[in-house]
Amino acid sequence: MTESAQFRSGKTARDENFPVASWLIRKRHRPVILAFYEFVRTADDIADHPMLGEAEKLAQLDRLESGLLGQGNERVGLALFAMLNSRGLGARHAQDLLSAFRQDVIKHRYANWDELIDYCSRSAMPVGRFVLDVHGEAKNSWPASDALCTALQIINHLQDCKADYRNLDRVYIPLDALAAQGIGFEALADDRTSPALRDCLQTLATRTDILLQESEGLPASVNDRRLALEISIIQSLASRLLAILQERDPLGDRVHLTKLEALATATVGGVRGLLRRRFRAAPPSQRYQTP
Repeated sequence: MTESAQFRSGKTARDENFPVASWLIRKRHRPVILAFYEFVRTADDIADHPMLGEAEKLAQLDRLESGLLGQGNERVGLALFAMLNSRGLGARHAQDLLSAFRQDVIKHRYANWDELIDYCSRSAMPVGRFVLDVHGEAKNSWPASDALCTALQIINHLQDCKADYRNLDRVYIPLDALAAQGIGFEALADDRTSPALRDCLQTLATRTDILLQESEGLPASVNDRRLALEISIIQSLASRLLAILQERDPLGDRVHLTKLEALATATVGGVRGLLRRRFRAAPPSQRYQTP
């Protein structure tokens, strides 16, 4: 069978909406996070590959999992297996993500919000949990991380709803949300959103903003200061993207940040994170003193 790396789209960590093992992350943690990213990106590209049939996609994902477990000769999987072993980490988070990619191959519609959240529990939540585990953070930080990662995933779905439908025949917009506006998923192929579709997408953006709010305390709950700053930046980027989705038409307008917009938003998020971290570290007796 063909090596899975042959199916890579060419997308790298630098092309993602949100930072992946940026310079903020401590140097000793970056290699394992980047190995995890390469594994996940490869699996995602296999699931999305336009020239592979369903059976071949599933077979390639199975080969990746064998490598992840230290078996076979799949280099991307074996590389992550070795990295995880060197850090005393398990394969569960990567396996959960493989479950989501297998679902992408065979399931193209989501009946309701609960089905979408179930998908996100395997396509998004494991990413945050993995990064927290790499940093040795406590599992009580998982719920806020789950909310953040789910929000990021749904933001991507809202941004790419037209491309997902046209290119992959996938609809992550819940069918009952579309039906509530009296429309079907075919409306996602239009060049502009109708008023009904716009109401649907804005309602989903509002629900996603609630998830983002649920993640607000995450930076303060982690012990690693640099990780906390990266989380603050990600939250800031997500908040800005949600605002854009409320203002613009994802079928006809640009709903991604330019590099300059992303830099400005990240800077604001970083400064906010630093201030919050400083406040958190200040002794209670000093927090409310006036000059």
